[in-house]
This record gives sequence, structure tokens and C-alpha cells, in this order.
Amino acid sequence: MLVIKKRFLSHSGPLFLSLFINPNIFHAKIRHSFILTSSYSFLHMEKIQQQILWSKAHVHHPALLEKLSLIYLSSNKTEVAHLIFDEIPKPTIFLFNAMIRAYAWKGPFDRAIDLYYRLIHFGVTPNKYTFPFVLKACSTLLALEEGIEIHNHAKRMCLDCDLYISTSLIDMYMKCGRVDEARLVFLQVKNGDVVAWNAMVSGFSLHGLYNDAVGFVLEMQRRGTNPNSSTMVGILPVVGEAKALLQGGRSVHEGDVLVNTAILDMYAKCESMDYALTIFKEVSLKNDVTWSAMIGGYVQCEKMVEALVIFDQLMLNAATNMSSTSLACVLRACASLSNLKRGRKLHCYLIKSGFLSDITVSNSLLSMYAKIGSICDASSFFNEMESKDTVSYSAIMSGFIQNGSTEEALSIFRRMQLSCTKPDAAMMVVLLPACSYMSALRHGSCSHGYVIISGLSSNVSICNALIDMYAKCGKIDIASVVFDGMKDRDTITWNVMISAYGIHGFGTKALSLFDSMRAKGFKPDDITFISILSACSHSGLVAEGRGCFESMTKVYNIVPRMEHYICIVDLFGRGGLLSEAYDIAIRMPFEPDVRVWSALLAACRTHKNAKLGSKVAEMIERLGPESTGNFVLMSNIYSTAGRYGEAARVRIMQKEKGLKKSPGCSWVEIDGKVHGFIGGDSSHPQYLKICEKLSDLFGEMRKIGYRADTSFVMQDVEEEEKEDALVYHSEKLAIAFSLLSLKGDRPIFVTKNLRVCGDCHTAIKFITLIAKRAIIVRDASRFHHFEGGLCKCGDFW
Repeated sequence: MLVIKKRFLSHSGPLFLSLFINPNIFHAKIRHSFILTSSYSFLHMEKIQQQILWSKAHVHHPALLEKLSLIYLSSNKTEVAHLIFDEIPKPTIFLFNAMIRAYAWKGPFDRAIDLYYRLIHFGVTPNKYTFPFVLKACSTLLALEEGIEIHNHAKRMCLDCDLYISTSLIDMYMKCGRVDEARLVFLQVKNGDVVAWNAMVSGFSLHGLYNDAVGFVLEMQRRGTNPNSSTMVGILPVVGEAKALLQGGRSVHEGDVLVNTAILDMYAKCESMDYALTIFKEVSLKNDVTWSAMIGGYVQCEKMVEALVIFDQLMLNAATNMSSTSLACVLRACASLSNLKRGRKLHCYLIKSGFLSDITVSNSLLSMYAKIGSICDASSFFNEMESKDTVSYSAIMSGFIQNGSTEEALSIFRRMQLSCTKPDAAMMVVLLPACSYMSALRHGSCSHGYVIISGLSSNVSICNALIDMYAKCGKIDIASVVFDGMKDRDTITWNVMISAYGIHGFGTKALSLFDSMRAKGFKPDDITFISILSACSHSGLVAEGRGCFESMTKVYNIVPRMEHYICIVDLFGRGGLLSEAYDIAIRMPFEPDVRVWSALLAACRTHKNAKLGSKVAEMIERLGPESTGNFVLMSNIYSTAGRYGEAARVRIMQKEKGLKKSPGCSWVEIDGKVHGFIGGDSSHPQYLKICEKLSDLFGEMRKIGYRADTSFVMQDVEEEEKEDALVYHSEKLAIAFSLLSLKGDRPIFVTKNLRVCGDCHTAIKFITLIAKRAIIVRDASRFHHFEGGLCKCGDFW
């Protein structure tokens, strides 16, 4: 032994001596090897194992070998783990459970049972985690005798009623053919979950007990447990038998209606509507549940037309009562199809039949009007509703927000608070986007406070909405704090934060977050790539954006859709690679739409490429410009190219189509109140003071070098008039008002409905020098952070 130790010491040197003296170093080395997964680390694990055994450290520190054993188990080296396990004088219950579980799942299964009896022999007390593992081994081996004995052990420990142990016992007894014993175990379960029910259903199905299997499915639904795909798999073997009985001419009575309705409902829940329809047609006496299951199944599968066809058949069947569930589903179908005429007819039926007293039906009708966009009908019905709940308020608020009436949505929320209706998580997810759209930071901050007080701050959907709200209200730093403080995140969380960095012009941060997302094990989806490509576009990161686009298709196998091509054309166009952007547009695997050409047209305007701009303008003209923005760009491009006739023709075409350029509108929030400004409008109560402030500002700006860029005035007027028109752009009015209203050096935050023009962009940089204020402008494209005479966009937008 001395010779061996000397030889080992000569190879290990001081390291071995330190390990021999201080066993804590063993723990550190084991933890380090646990982190690593390469073959190199396992070589070191073997050396550490030898060192532990030679030094006899395991005699006084058995936890060392236990850690080694667990590491080998986690690496699927079960036999090596077992060898080390045998060296441990008295293994813990945790290690016993880990070893039993490994064999129960991957075999040899008899070793799991052997280890259980060894555990008993050592005097180690099994716990609630031990029994499910060893019972699984008994179930696989059909070891009924051992299973019964283990069941008795669990009874003596009063653990036989534990949900997981009971489910394992049911599975074991069913597979061993002891159906009655399985039923007795199930009856002792107080709060059985879907897994316990499925164990019974699968067991009955395994033994061909059709009536019992279907009966349990009906009972589980009656008790409020919804079947899942595993239920479907469990009952499928007996469905064939049932259909054979029906085809054999067996008379259909009420019991058969219930059975077939249950099967139909399961097919519908698994989105197998062809099979569901076959069962539906075979049932001659249909009840309201049968009809509801069929209509609901089609709606769930997004087959709205088919749902309405079944509903029409139901309307003709006078013998069957209508259910509120059917009506709610049909209203959802009308909303999805934007079928307002059908929805109004259904509204009349609901009034006559008295169904509007059902809050679920009323909410579905309200939601239908809101989703279709008939906000007048929605608002009128909402005011008529006798009783309202949080779903009612959420539906009408969503309707107002989707139709651009965010102030009305916030007003509804205040009405709800006065009615003492307590907002829930779903309500807050609706409210926060309203605050972000209006840039109503105070409302958003108050909502955040409510979220914290109500204990909803751990809700992932709410946190996602908070990140979006703060980012769109210009508070990207607070959005980042919310993101960093989240314990749980989903893909949407990462997408929202990447998008937030992108619209603020922090493309590098967006890319860093994209890398972190992948490092944390989250798989990017198509929305992720839209966000990151847009972020690269706003920051001029052309090479990085190109790499992301290539990885999307080659690494993640995501097929690009129109939105991705819009982003990549915009990326190259903004970056000045106009020819490459044009090549991408004409080589797309499908016909590019107006949005693709619009992105390229805007780039041609920015980079003053009149030749390509004229070609792109012609493409847009052929497709139909769709928006006033394209008409303006086209007119501008033609004018720049000296083609004044075409420019005039575009303006005439715009007038003929009845399309007017949307007036520039900006708004600011001052002390919780939102003030709106329209370019050239004089309706604000403090308009004269605002004009006076602007006059002072422009006087100071000209002294330090400001010159108006009149190319951004489209009207055919004198140069002096063009300069006057530029002074009264909406964002300048909003900034002047903010300077009058906000004292000290508080930053100014302005939201605009259109892209900020080049002259305003230049003017705001000068204003920050004169007023010594930070100014943030959120336009239709992105955020501009102005401070000290500069904008963080680097004049790249």
C-alpha cells in the first residue's frame, strides 16, 4: 500500500497532499466537474474518484461519493454510479431515490425493485418520492406480488393517498389486470388530476371495458377536469368497438347520445374535426351538448364558416334547446369573419329569447362588436348592460384601443374603478397598451403601482406589457429594470425588450440581448427576427442584420414572410445599399407588396437616388399606393428628378382617390393631462404664448447657425411662407408648450403620429442647446433622444 501511495503521490504531487489534508477541496473539484460535460472532465472525475478512495476520505465524508454518484447518474452512466453507490456505508434516501428512478425509467427494471428492498434492509425510511419510482418498475415488469407488498408499506406510512403514489398504484394494478383494486385506489383519491383520470381510462381501455372507459371520461368532465390528448390516446382502442356496435344496427338511446357526445367532444378538442363530424352525423337524437361540442370544435379549429353552418342547422331543429355555450361560440365566429350583419341578427335573437341575461353571452356579443370595429354598437350595448364584470370592461376597452380611441379606453377604466369592480390580470394587460399608445406615463406608472399592490407583479404577461409601456413612454431604463427583475420570462418577454432597444436606436444592446436569449435556451421565433432586423435597421448595423437574416433561415429553419423582407429591404436601403435592396425585392419568392417598395422608396428619398426612386415609384403606382405617405414620397421623388409633370399627376391622383395627407399631430403629458397639437392649429388655449415662445427660440437658433430646410414643405408657395409653415409643425408647438409648462430642467417627452421631418430634427437639436433640456421624440418610426445639440440616432432614421 505504501508503494502504491508513493507512486500516486509522485504523479499527483502537491495537489493530492492538499486534497488529503482538506476534503473540502474534493467538494470544490466535484462541483467544477459537475458544471463541465466534456470527456476531459470525466477523466478528471475518475482521478478524483481514485483520490477519494485511496485517501479514505469517503469513510469520514460519505457525501463525497454521493456527489460523484449523482454526477454519473446525471450523465447516464448508471452502472458507474452504482459501483460508487456500493462503496457508500449508508446512502441517503435522496441517493436511493435517484438510483431507483434511473433503473425504473431505463432498466434493468428489476434492479429498481432490488434497490428498494436494500433500502428497507438498511433501515432507511422511504418517502413519497420513492414509491412512484419503484411502482413504475413493478408496473413494467407486471410484478404484482412485489407491487402489493410495496402498496402495504405505503399504507403503513399513511402515504397511499398521496396523489402521485395513488396514480402509480392505479397504473400498476391496471397493467397487472387488477381492475377492481385500481378502482378502489382511485376512489380514495380526494383531488384527482387529469393524470389520475387518464390512468383509469387507459386501464379500462387496455382491458376492453368500453362502457367503463367512456363513463369515466363523462364523469371527469362533470367534475370539472378537462380531457387532454393523453385521454384521447387512452380511449382510442375502444372507439373502434363502439363504432362497430353502431354500424351493427344497435338501437340508439339516451345513453348512447351521451357516450357519442363525449367521444365527439374529445375529437373536437384534439382538432380531429373529420372524425367528430362522422360521430355527429351518426347520432340521430342530438341534445344541446352535442350541438355545442360540434360548434365549439369548429371554432377552436378556426373553421368559422363550418361553425355557422352547424349553427344554422341547430336553428332549424326546433326540438333542441339553444345553449349559452353555442351562442358564445357563434358570436366568436361572427367576430372572426367580421360578419356584422349576421352578428346584428343574432343580437335580435338574443333579445327575443332572453339570453342577454347570461353574462357570458352578453360579453361575447360585446366582444363581437368591438372586434369587428363597430365601436358605436359596442359602446351602446355596453351602456345598456345591466350587469358588468371585468370581462365586460376589458372587451369594451380593447375595442376602443383597437379603433384608436385610447382616451375613451382610459375613461372606461376610471368608470370601472368608480363602480368598485376590481381589475384583474387580464384587465391590466389591456390597460397598459392604452397608456403606451397615449404616452400617458402617469397613468402607466399608477397602473404599475396597482400591479405591485395587487400581487400581480410576477405575472409574465403583465410584466411584458409593462416593458412595452415604459419603452413606448420613453423610459427605456425603467423597461430594462422591469425586464431584469423578472424571475420567469417567455419568448414574448425577450421579443418585447429586443424591440424596445431597437426603436430607441440601441441596436448593439438589442443584439447583445438576442445573444443572451439564445444562451438562456430560448428559441427565437419569427417575431424575434422581425424585432432584431428592425433594431439593426434603425441603428445602421447592416452586416449584423445580414447575419441574423441568414441564421434565421439556415440555423432556425424559419421561412421568411413579407414582414422579414420589409425589414431586410429597409435595412439595406437605410444603409445606402439601394441596389442590393432592390435585388432582394425583385428576387423574393413571392410578389412584394406595397410595403416592401415603400421602404425602398423612403430610402431613395433619404439618399437622393432619383433614378431608382422613379423606378420604385412606378412599381408602387402599378400596385396602388394605398397610403398618402406613398403619394407624398412619389411626388417628392419625381420633383427631385425634375419630372414635374409626373409629380403634378401624382398629386391629382391623390385628390381623385380622396386621400388626404394625415395632419401632423403631437401630444405631451403635463401633470397627468394629455395635450394634443396639430400643425398650424391655433385652438390651444395658450396658443399666443406658444407662438411667442417659438419666436424667441427661432431668434436664438438663427444666431447660432440654424437655417430652415424648406425642402420639407410640399406646398407650391414662396420661400418665406415655407419657413413660416415649418415653424408651426406640431412637434415644435408641443415642445414650446412643454418649455412654458415644465419648470427646471425636467426632460420633455413628445409623441408624434408621423415621422419627424428633417427640419424639425435639426431644430430640436438647436433647442436642446438653448433650453438646456433633454428632449425625447417618439415618432411613427422610432425614438429620438436629443441632448446637447445631438440626437442619439446619429441623424440616421
